[in-house]
Amino acid sequence: MTTAALEPRAGRRCQSVLNTLHATSYFAPELGTELAALGVTHPRAVNFAVRAAALGPVGAGAVTATFYNYKHDLVARHIPAVWTIASPEDVLAARARAVDASLRRLLGEEAVTSREMAEAARLALRATEACSRSARPLYSAHADLPVPEEPHLACFHAATLLREHRGDGHLAVLTAAGLDGLEAVVTHTATGKGMTPKWVRATRGWTQEDWDAASARLRERGLLDDAGELTQAGIALREEIESETDRLDRAPYEHLGAEAVARLTELGAGFARAAAMAGAFPADLIGKG
Repeated sequence: MTTAALEPRAGRRCQSVLNTLHATSYFAPELGTELAALGVTHPRAVNFAVRAAALGPVGAGAVTATFYNYKHDLVARHIPAVWTIASPEDVLAARARAVDASLRRLLGEEAVTSREMAEAARLALRATEACSRSARPLYSAHADLPVPEEPHLACFHAATLLREHRGDGHLAVLTAAGLDGLEAVVTHTATGKGMTPKWVRATRGWTQEDWDAASARLRERGLLDDAGELTQAGIALREEIESETDRLDRAPYEHLGAEAVARLTELGAGFARAAAMAGAFPADLIGKG
């Protein structure tokens, strides 16, 4: 019996749709409601707390390092102060309640309890069996958390593991490419696939002056032109970054196998599309302007 070979970008496509499902949680009003009940009300504090909680009550330095593209001054305004308001354990429990409620709202009860959701959870969890803890702090911290019993929460958990596994590897590649956190965001935005400058500044703490300075550094390297578009060298660097990230993140999808990866991508895309159509994301989130 011949086993189909895994296409070079198959893992990237699979993780992308699962990441879309994971990312719905950051924009869900249920998350703000649950954290507010704990006393955490500032949107940035909510974001830092829910993503960093698996690490324990860490300081600002650890969060800035593992998140990479946030301005340290912004992180330090909320971390570690947030842990005096709510413990990481309470934050994780609140996130689970918010994810449960938001997925039920966005996808509907039928989808949440469907065979397809259970199948997606099984496949995604199987892929995580081949993830590596080495030099992957956010993945490794989340891998220590128990797998939820309900399929939609198990699917979210697995999507989180695969997201952070790729993300940790991606940061190593960005560092090797000589891009700091803001330069990485500026070049990603210039591809048209990243967050708009408006959303970067609103959520990451960077000012227009910071953005302009980073753009100037990138122009000096020949990666951006005067209009803020990627040059041929910039386009090549971004593709090299993604390809190297694919290489570092290949093991989970090779472990799953090409046919199962294709099936998981199909299932994940269906759920992600339904969530987006239900208004999971702001209309102006992605783009260059």
